[in-house]
Amino acid sequence: MHNMRKNHIDNLRWMCVMMLFPYHIFMVYNSFGESFYVKGADIKATTTFIFATWPWFMPILFAIAGVSTAYALKKRSAGEFARERVSKLLIPLVAGILLLVPAQTYFAERFHNGYTGGYFSQYILFFTKPTDLTGYAGGFTPGQLWFILYLFIISLIAIPVILLCRKLGRAPLPGRAPLPAILCLFILPTLGSLILDIGGKSLGEYFAWFMLGYFILSDEEVQKKLEKGRAALLAVGLLCMAVSVLQWYGVLAAPDLALGIFQRFYGWAVILALIGLGRKHLGVRDRFTEYMSRSSFTVYVFHQTWVVASAYLALKVTGNAVVQMWLILVLSVAATFLSYEICKRFKATRFLFAIK
Repeated sequence: MHNMRKNHIDNLRWMCVMMLFPYHIFMVYNSFGESFYVKGADIKATTTFIFATWPWFMPILFAIAGVSTAYALKKRSAGEFARERVSKLLIPLVAGILLLVPAQTYFAERFHNGYTGGYFSQYILFFTKPTDLTGYAGGFTPGQLWFILYLFIISLIAIPVILLCRKLGRAPLPGRAPLPAILCLFILPTLGSLILDIGGKSLGEYFAWFMLGYFILSDEEVQKKLEKGRAALLAVGLLCMAVSVLQWYGVLAAPDLALGIFQRFYGWAVILALIGLGRKHLGVRDRFTEYMSRSSFTVYVFHQTWVVASAYLALKVTGNAVVQMWLILVLSVAATFLSYEICKRFKATRFLFAIK
């Protein structure tokens, strides 16, 4: 049973990572007024996908990381786990910022600012130009690696909290709590969102999602409850998704505070539904899922650089947005997996990008 439980968590993780391809491709065409490294036409339909998924999309990756940490700390000491976070997160973070992210801002400089200099001259711009940290108009940014940066910081903050909880003796098992009570825990990331918000990404909120994964979602009894209640949770999640889309289309309006609370509730409902559905249907382990699980971290690290490069090319090749999107998808997925295949063959790149 432990294996099956682990399999569905691994499978959920790589499926969410693969969703980043359409998510970031649609960011090229977003119509909510935000720029991107390369910007195509404003398309409301593709932006709907972003609106429908963002409240749970990154939160589930942090929650899954919390679940994985609970499993890891059953086999490792806190010291071993901390050292492993350095090799698995900090080194790929630094390597990615030095080797991969500058390529995205190179295309941003060319696309938005008419930059004509060489790649390595832009490298100097990357580290010296004052910026808002998005990198959308060039300059320094951690790019998609903000997730790895946050995860590294959160993992280190979590260790003393976890050790303290162990010392005090754990609270009554969350497994005893009824499903509605578990659903109410969305209040923790809601409150966490008030802490250390950097560019719309709150360290406090993501810490809360991570700890919910560690203490709640890794619990066997909770997982059984989620599997049993998966249909009801999915119904709640889909209803919230519909409300989110209607709000985006201007049919429904709400004050920012109410919207913020609703979005965290929606995110948590979908996470619970996906864990329950995953436990029921995603326990499979075969060569394909094994490969996808093994490559998912590297795919996360590389994907956005290839999406931006492919978008820059696609927008030059054709004016048809639908053709552009398919072109970006095919090119970026192929280039990302090719990067993984090349990197896993060399000791140096395996070390730099934490490839098993």
